[in-house]
Amino acid sequence: MLWIPCLALWGLLTSARADPGAQLRLGMDIMNHEVKRALEESQILEKMAAEASNNGPAMKAVKGIKDVKVSDVLEPAITFNFIPGKGVSQCVSTGMTINGKSFMGGNMEIIIVLNITATDRLLRDEETGLPTFKSEDCEINLISVKTNLPSNMLPSVVNKFLDGTLHKVLPVMLCPAIDAVLVYVNKKWANLLDPMPVGSMGTVKYVLMSVPTSTASYLQVDFSPEVQQQDGNTIALAEADKPPQIPEGYAEGSSQLLLSATLLTAELTLLQKSFDVKIKEKKIGKLPPQTTKTLAKFIPKVAKAYPKSKPLVTQIKINKPPKVTMKSGKSLLHLHGTLEMFATRRRSKPPTSLFLLDMHFNLKIQFSLSKNRLKLATSMNSLLSLTRASSSVGDFNEEKLIEFFTDYLGAAYVPIVDDLLQVGLPLPNFLDMNYSLAKLDVVEDALVLDLKLD
Repeated sequence: MLWIPCLALWGLLTSARADPGAQLRLGMDIMNHEVKRALEESQILEKMAAEASNNGPAMKAVKGIKDVKVSDVLEPAITFNFIPGKGVSQCVSTGMTINGKSFMGGNMEIIIVLNITATDRLLRDEETGLPTFKSEDCEINLISVKTNLPSNMLPSVVNKFLDGTLHKVLPVMLCPAIDAVLVYVNKKWANLLDPMPVGSMGTVKYVLMSVPTSTASYLQVDFSPEVQQQDGNTIALAEADKPPQIPEGYAEGSSQLLLSATLLTAELTLLQKSFDVKIKEKKIGKLPPQTTKTLAKFIPKVAKAYPKSKPLVTQIKINKPPKVTMKSGKSLLHLHGTLEMFATRRRSKPPTSLFLLDMHFNLKIQFSLSKNRLKLATSMNSLLSLTRASSSVGDFNEEKLIEFFTDYLGAAYVPIVDDLLQVGLPLPNFLDMNYSLAKLDVVEDALVLDLKLD
């Protein structure tokens, strides 16, 4: 039952490079899961056994045994070990039985235990830019051979015959299984570089930055995401003061995905124009009526200019790219822009501008996951600055309006932002990863997804 292919997955060491916008740690959990799933879904061992039984053109006959059939291919057991700076040694255990008519007459049954050793490298395909596993130097080492022949029937001759014959046949029969499994796993990376939409405003593509490397605990894959606007222009990721790091302390063998604050900032920049809104509702939640009468409580001169109450219209424009900042346990979306308030007029005349304010405010971000998307929900955090740029109602103290507009932004503007954010931000499409069970952690300058398997 011990078929043991020991695969060393070699990753090339890389030279100095820019900081990754996203980083993936592949631990033992995902490595085990993917190879087991490849073996099960591809049914490669069964296919190899069937091909051997059919004596295909690539197969060598087992000398002295006719009507060869391979049966009882047992479910493999898989173990891994990471090799720092090189890759992963992988061992799979299984067993099989070879049946046939022996040269000595009658039916022969051979139960074999063996090791298959191979050296595999994890590379970046030069043409596609995708990660790809490649195996080399496959060898077969028999651990034990048992037959149904009587023990007194020339055991040394029979054992020598079986050992020599099987050494010639098994590599041809089973080594292709190694490549076939790797091909199957490689296909699970095939959609990684597909551009994924962020609404209708642009796309995100997770480009591999370099050849993956390994430590004693995990395989590391660095990404340099490309965030592209609908018109084809690329939004560059800002340089961080220091590259964010996945913190230690996660369960041994587990896998994590890090998304930097600079990546989230670039992705939300795609939505910047959508954050410009005009709000005309007179009644908004529990706020006082949006009229000049209400505004006059904070700016008395409004009452003089509009003795008869008029409905208000508010126009908000975001004139700088949004920015995401992250500290342990807390994430904020910073918005810089203008707020212009108008009084409506009768007879379809355009509204009159009362004042224009420059403002900087931030929203708390709560993250969640839906399929292969990162969802964001916001709530008002703080109105950090409010400065008058122009006014048709004369001078006034802007600080007296901070509480008013803090409540206003929270009740009127935040729900609009949340609706826009429902498009979600796409996550890397690799190895058919299901993100629905991942645990989210906000760390310094990054969001970490602690990946969980079904």
